[in-house]
Amino acid sequence: MDNYREHALDGASAVDLVVALYDGILRFLYAAIAAVERGDVDGRRQAVKRALDIIIHLQARLRMDVGGRPAESLSEFYAAVFAQILQASQAASKAKFEHAIECVRTVREAWREVAKDPNAVPGSARVLTMPVHIRPEIDRGGSGTEARSSWTA
Repeated sequence: MDNYREHALDGASAVDLVVALYDGILRFLYAAIAAVERGDVDGRRQAVKRALDIIIHLQARLRMDVGGRPAESLSEFYAAVFAQILQASQAASKAKFEHAIECVRTVREAWREVAKDPNAVPGSARVLTMPVHIRPEIDRGGSGTEARSSWTA
C-alpha cells in the first residue's frame, strides 16, 4: 500500500503534495477516533503522534521570509490544530477530534482550490481567504470562549 502511495505521488506538484499531507493528517485523526471508540490507548497515541508529526513537518517547511502573512497565518493555524489534537487525545474525546478534523478539512479544501487554479498559487495576486474557528478548551480559571481568526492560505 505504501508503494502505491509513493508511486501515486510521482510527478505531483508541491500543492498536490501538501494536499496529500493533509489527507494523512485526516487519516490519522480518524484512526485516533476509532482507537477512542475501541478503548485502545496505545492506538490513539500512535495515531495522534503520526498526525502531529505531519503538522510539525508542514510548519517547519513554512518560509516566513517568502510567504509573508499567509505563512504566518498557516503557522498560527498549525499551532492551534496541534493544541486541539493534544487536547482531544488527552480527553480521549471523539467530539474534539471531530472538531480538529473539521478545521483541517477546511484548510485542505483551500489547498485543493489552489491546486485546481494555477492563478491562485501563494504569491499571486489572488489568495484564498477564509475564517477558521478555534475554540480553546484549556480551562485557565475562566470559561472557554470562542476565538475567531482570519487567515489566508
